[in-house]
Amino acid sequence: MSATIKEAVAAFDNQDALDKAVYELETRGFDRAAFSVLASETAVAQKLGHRYSQVKEVEDDPQAPRTTFFSRVSRLEADYLPAPALAGIGALVVAGIGTVIPVLVAAGAGAALGAALGRMLHKHHAQLVDEQLARGGLLLWVNVRNDSEEKTALDVLRARAAHDVHVHEIAAP
Repeated sequence: MSATIKEAVAAFDNQDALDKAVYELETRGFDRAAFSVLASETAVAQKLGHRYSQVKEVEDDPQAPRTTFFSRVSRLEADYLPAPALAGIGALVVAGIGTVIPVLVAAGAGAALGAALGRMLHKHHAQLVDEQLARGGLLLWVNVRNDSEEKTALDVLRARAAHDVHVHEIAAP
């Protein structure tokens, strides 16, 4: 007998509604690891061997590739933390030289690299969101472990204006 995983599934028409639903679920005791979202269109096509025209086509497909959900706070951290962190690392690496100029140059280079990385992550996320919205919505899967979590998840998802809200079971990996 193979084990199954029960998930609440929902599609959202905008990132804000998705973020608010996940935040509310977290405040009601759901672990961050319970959430996943659909991977990029390219990843889906590679994994499934075809493109999808609507997210409904893949929402119940256990083979659909997923990725970790990153909250608005996590995305902001990715946008803004690499620059100062890399600036600090660059400064620390060069600090042993003993003059201020190399330290400032290293800090500036680290900050520029961090800012570029933040922009790349933001661009990638924006592309992912645009791809899915063009195909019917942002998919969210919520792992539910019991009837109480299932009810909570469904109630929150519906209250946050998600559509096509339902529960399915998939084979455990």
